[in-house]
Amino acid sequence: MTRIAAPRALPAAAKRALRIMFIARHVHWDGGLHPTDGTHATYHREMRAVLEGMGLDLHLADGYEALFAAPDVDFVFPLLNRGGFLNSEMLLPLLCERRGIPYLGASPILRGLSDDKHLAKRVAVARGLPTAPWALFRRGAPIDLSLCPPAARHVVKPNASSASWGISAAHDLEDVRAAVTRLHKEGHDVIVEPFIPGHDIEVSVITLDGEPFILPVQIVEQDDPGYLRTYLEKRNLIDDQAYAIRPLDDDRLRIEATRQAIEMMKEFLPFDYGRFEFRLNAATGALSFMEVNLNCNLWSRKTIAMAAAQIGWSHAELIETILTESLDRHGLLPAERVPDRVAA
Repeated sequence: MTRIAAPRALPAAAKRALRIMFIARHVHWDGGLHPTDGTHATYHREMRAVLEGMGLDLHLADGYEALFAAPDVDFVFPLLNRGGFLNSEMLLPLLCERRGIPYLGASPILRGLSDDKHLAKRVAVARGLPTAPWALFRRGAPIDLSLCPPAARHVVKPNASSASWGISAAHDLEDVRAAVTRLHKEGHDVIVEPFIPGHDIEVSVITLDGEPFILPVQIVEQDDPGYLRTYLEKRNLIDDQAYAIRPLDDDRLRIEATRQAIEMMKEFLPFDYGRFEFRLNAATGALSFMEVNLNCNLWSRKTIAMAAAQIGWSHAELIETILTESLDRHGLLPAERVPDRVAA
């Protein structure tokens, strides 16, 4: 059963008193689709508009340099997750830690743990979650193909990436070697795992009253379960979209996905918001852990916003709730309980 709760509102006094820096690569973007980042630019501009609509004392930045010095702000809202280098997700939180500035989201070490698909899978195995076998090929280490789990078809992808960037399918071990070599040359560690024909199950989690709150579970249902989604599709850089995101209405799967997500999130608290992803085998109905996406995409057309809409929240209410809870966690709001949705 879906839990219903009221969104949180940031007190008017906090809006006046707190200086909040929003950092996103495309915060100043004025066009449509970005030629390489696609809808990621649209997303950043939408987030800027949402934050401005709250009436915050908002400061804008589009690069890490904003935190090289000590900016005169009280809190950082970071969305610069893809910096163009390995483990870039950790840098903004690290810079905030260096300057002693509170920020939205998980700590640097937790961001690194979640972003490393191999390490996240190790956590899942330690927690007893069903997890497909995999092989890891770090840059500079030998490419020992005997480590690859048996499969008729493998998925090869950067060990730390988002939106399926760099993903490819391999039909034999020579295909695997070629894909691993290519990604190594591009500066990435590589993970290889069997391709499981099926669909993705996504469990979005935010914080309410200082505790994890699970939003309605979604299924990313493929038109063809054997199709491998790519970066171009996820960033809307091609016209065809061969999948649909909808509420998961299978009670057995929903309960199991929620159970596994709760078990995994114990390793990552506090993280303010995130998504736990599982793979549904279309042939067997089995569910296995896939990856953790802390501080996931907050665009109004992505999973977490769609899930929030199913309990009656607008996109703006979702963002304000996440921000309010994080500010409260960092001690930047009055000690009394943050009010539910009221007019500020």
